[in-house]
Amino acid sequence: MPIIVNVDVMLAKRKMQSKELAEKLDITPANLSILKTGKAKGIRFDTLEAICRILDCQPGDILEYVNE
Repeated sequence: MPIIVNVDVMLAKRKMQSKELAEKLDITPANLSILKTGKAKGIRFDTLEAICRILDCQPGDILEYVNE
């Protein structure tokens, strides 16, 4: 898949666990895992906005396009 999700990278940079991010986003850890592994078919802009707010980053820090 040419879209890479770098949530794990940002979590490590912010020294935050997935469980804590899921709680702050008010989503299940399983749904966050689906997003982190790139298995999600899409992401809502309000969810992306919340991730960026919580992790103090830009959407480009979370999502990356890699030409196959």
